[in-house]
Amino acid sequence: MTATPGRTTWGLRTIEHGLYAAAAYLLVAAAVALLGNAVYEAAHAWTQQGVDAAIVRLLDRVLLALMLAEIIYTLRQAERTHALTAAPFLVIGIIAAVRRMLIITAESVSHADLSDPKFLAALAELVVLGLTILVFTLAIRWQVHPANGAA
Repeated sequence: MTATPGRTTWGLRTIEHGLYAAAAYLLVAAAVALLGNAVYEAAHAWTQQGVDAAIVRLLDRVLLALMLAEIIYTLRQAERTHALTAAPFLVIGIIAAVRRMLIITAESVSHADLSDPKFLAALAELVVLGLTILVFTLAIRWQVHPANGAA
């Protein structure tokens, strides 16, 4: 007995929905666990390394959780509309770049010497990340408000 095209399409669509749902639930569980762990790590860092280290660690983890939330949103939208758009991925890229910038800044504060090659490399990475954020932001803006005559 062979499957009809309608049954095959229905079966594939059902599997696709199941995969989207499973991935989304796993990401939700990961985000919740990450936030719980972030609070624990921040409290531990506060007592061991001080308030600055605790805040940087908490901010890093919360931004990672926001990236997961944006991925969950993207999965939900793709499942609902059956289309992928660039904007959610660009937002994830912006959050990732900001997260990396915060980490670099926190790590570079202790050795801010212009003759240190590691510090210069950190500055160069900050410039590249800043430009990346600018390009991603402009891409989102152009997607939402395309230029006259563009589709």
